[in-house]
Amino acid sequence: MERRNFIKTAGLLGGTYAFSGASVWAGSPLLTNHVAPPEPYWLDGPMRWAQLAFVERDPGHYDPDFWLAYFKRIHADGALLSAGGIVAFYPTKIPLHHRSDFMGNTNTLGYLVEGCRKQGMKIMLRTDPHAARQDVYDAHPDWIAVTADGKKRRHWANPDLWVTCALGPYNFEFMTRVNAEIMDNFSPEGIFSNRWHGHDVCYCEHCKTNFKTYSGLELPQKTEKLDPTYRKWAEWRMKRLRELWTVWDADIRKKKPTARFIPNGFPDKIMTGKEADLFFADQQARRGLTPPWANGKGAKELRSTLGLKPLIGIFSVGIEEEFRWKDSVQSDAEIRIWAAEGTANGMRPCFVKFGGDIYDKRWVEAVANLYEGYHKNESYLRNTASLARVGVVYSEQTDRNYGGKPWQQKSGDHLDGIYHTLVESRVPFDMVNDRLLTPDDLKRFKLLILPNIAALSDAQCKQLQAFVDNGGSLVATFETSLYDEEGKQRPDFGLASLLGVSYDQKVEGPMRNSYLQLRQDAKNSQTQQILKGLDDTPRIINSVYKVNVKPTDTFPSPITLIPTYPDLPMEDVYPRVAQTDTRELYLRQVGKGRVAYIPGDLDRSFWQMLSIDHGQLLSNVINWALDEEPVVSIAGPGVIDVNVWRQQKSMTVHLVNLTNPMMMKGPFRELIPVDAQVTVQVPSGAKVTGVKLLMSDQKPKFELKNGKVTVAVPKVLDHEIVALDLA
Repeated sequence: MERRNFIKTAGLLGGTYAFSGASVWAGSPLLTNHVAPPEPYWLDGPMRWAQLAFVERDPGHYDPDFWLAYFKRIHADGALLSAGGIVAFYPTKIPLHHRSDFMGNTNTLGYLVEGCRKQGMKIMLRTDPHAARQDVYDAHPDWIAVTADGKKRRHWANPDLWVTCALGPYNFEFMTRVNAEIMDNFSPEGIFSNRWHGHDVCYCEHCKTNFKTYSGLELPQKTEKLDPTYRKWAEWRMKRLRELWTVWDADIRKKKPTARFIPNGFPDKIMTGKEADLFFADQQARRGLTPPWANGKGAKELRSTLGLKPLIGIFSVGIEEEFRWKDSVQSDAEIRIWAAEGTANGMRPCFVKFGGDIYDKRWVEAVANLYEGYHKNESYLRNTASLARVGVVYSEQTDRNYGGKPWQQKSGDHLDGIYHTLVESRVPFDMVNDRLLTPDDLKRFKLLILPNIAALSDAQCKQLQAFVDNGGSLVATFETSLYDEEGKQRPDFGLASLLGVSYDQKVEGPMRNSYLQLRQDAKNSQTQQILKGLDDTPRIINSVYKVNVKPTDTFPSPITLIPTYPDLPMEDVYPRVAQTDTRELYLRQVGKGRVAYIPGDLDRSFWQMLSIDHGQLLSNVINWALDEEPVVSIAGPGVIDVNVWRQQKSMTVHLVNLTNPMMMKGPFRELIPVDAQVTVQVPSGAKVTGVKLLMSDQKPKFELKNGKVTVAVPKVLDHEIVALDLA
């Protein structure tokens, strides 16, 4: 996304960056009606946000001055505060807009807004329209969501409440009036709406009528993503939510041209990137088996469509497990590592505390330490470009249109396997949305990885072919391009000519006790690179499923198939076929680019089993395809997530230390430090004037040789930032 009218204002927003013009970003619908707003844009100003989500009892029970003092201490320059919807925390005059029973004659929200403004903070106000009280039900029963059996929907967590229909008049009419009142009373920078998009299919009279008018169909009776009626409903729902976004945003801008409506999530990241001038990513914390890098993954996906628009990452100090426990808190280590992943991947932190009355204050120092460090180094966090040369393609299109067959289950594990491989390999990378594959979108990448991007249109396949024709490289796995954009299977891969193979009409598996034969060749440098680290074994475990293919070109054979053979009884565990000529890796040089195709679900199998051999092989294939000196290389122990950014006068390498026995099952109990030696390629034409370790506040010795800076980092606890000052 291209920035428009980007200016430096010495006296505005505390000397940080601001924007001029009614629209800042290319692709914004406002570009066609260019009207300068009456005041400078605030969008790119705040770098450290604080969210306080009130509970109804807070008025009269919590200490607002504690929060104002805390915001000042941590240098928070943006506040996200609860305003209305389920509960109004100000003296609302709208009938049926429930005012907190504990507020009396006070104005809870008004006091905090005034205090934040005195501290120079920007204000975003939060609404939540997903539930309502009995008086709303009694006055407007048609506003309430209806289940498939025709019953009004009670709230799943609080049976005193009713769930509202997100796609009907409650949101389009009632909440539009609430938004207008909030804007009139407080003139915030915008309104952020939580749980605004509804929950499952609603069978109320409005949804029945509106969907029938749109599609000619009755509402779907089952939630199956490949069911034609459900797919039509999902299409209609997205259009309806887009209409709601337009209505709310337009009314908010009428009140204040620089203000915005910010949805908490939208089911289409392309639409989010096009329409949002900034975005709050509500990725609060880990739960279950969520890996710690998941916050960075969410940031990368949003960055792929938002570009460098301000992206604020909401992280919770509370526990995010199934049974909630919102009044308890996480460990310091868990909070720090989650926030570090977001910041390293280009998000601006926004801690959220549910309830103003604090029971457990153990989180307070952890957040303060983070924010104080980020404030001190703010100029190094104002990124102007990512320097990653590897792009991992992700596909909402495939997610919607692919699945149903046994080998297509858990298809998201393909992406997670590649993601984890790159983290362990310490390769800086970004995410690429599969609907943004133009030459301009891809020009900064040398390598694209397609982890089973099964559903691709003919046009998308041509874009990928053009990327390789222009010198790019490609790694693809499993059923990539075997289906069109609607999920209809092709007779052959859409990328068949690029991959050099054709589909042999079968997916094989699950393959019990099958192996990959490693054919070492000391005289072949390509084979040595592919089998690096696997020298001492003739075979490794195979993936679980594989696509049968026929080569249409000449290929090397470093890896071939050992077919399935019995794994019980023990007396029968021996291969019936010792080896075959069936290749399980296809490598091609295409002009200046390289193409690797892996017919097995090696990436998904790696994520599910975390076999060290799978990780090594995937890493080797990626490095072979990249075929260039890395932007940064890291030596030393542990698991370190690496991200590289450029700023106006500097370059930064973010090191997030994920080395921990709780990496795959949280929370972290402690942070375990590692050391690292970092070697960075200096950007062409730039001169290094100094090197700093920002989070530990050190100026280390460094060596500059052959256009590379090498620096020893003695300790990475959770997050270290190596900064190169550039002339």
